[in-house]
Order: sequence, then structure tokens, then C-alpha cells
Amino acid sequence: MDPVNLFDLATRQAQWLAVRQTTVASNIANVNTPGYTARDVESFEKILDRTAVTLRATQQDHLSGEGVTRGIAVKPQEPDGAVLPSGNTVVMENELLKAGEVRRAFELNTAIVKAFHSMMLAATKA
Repeated sequence: MDPVNLFDLATRQAQWLAVRQTTVASNIANVNTPGYTARDVESFEKILDRTAVTLRATQQDHLSGEGVTRGIAVKPQEPDGAVLPSGNTVVMENELLKAGEVRRAFELNTAIVKAFHSMMLAATKA
């Protein structure tokens, strides 16, 4: 049995959040590295825009669809005017804000999955 679409969406967002958290941590770790360019991941909305909703065949007579691309691009961040004399573009305050955003998004993702899971359990017990 294939997972419910909401679980698949939550899984993709959790994967994206993990990549973003790793990228932010890398930026923070390299805050004093000369010439280091801060990086960020493309937005989750852009990833969803590239994801086509397709039908999946569950029996031979059903329509078939194609898979989705799950690539997440990590790209250099555009400098926002704060370039250190060493050439480093990491702004610690921005990275800490991003880390907070990732934490809140993980919490929301987990809460939604838990609520949907509870709803599914209640529906199956009835």
C-alpha cells in the first residue's frame, strides 16, 4: 500500500528541512573562513512547483503516471552587502534566524503528521 499523499509531502518537506539545516550549520561553521560564500537552499515552494501531480496505477487497467524529482539545489547566497574583508559573506544573525525558521518548520511538520496519524487511527478504529 502506498503512503497517503500528506505523509509523502511531509516526508519531502522534512528532507528539505534537513538539507537546509545542514546548509545553515555549514555556514555557521565557516563564519571565520576567509573567502567562504554563504549558501542556502532553494525554497520549498519552488520544489513543489516542479513536482507534477500524477496518477499512480494500482491495477493493470488503471492510468499510469511518472515519478517526481526530489533534487534539492544548494546554491551560493547573494551577498546582501555584508562582505567581510576576508571575502566571507556569512552573516551570523541571518544564519541564526534561518536556524530558528528550520526549527519551527520541523515542529509544524511533526505536529501535522501526528495529527493526521491520530485521525487515521481514529478512522480505522471506528
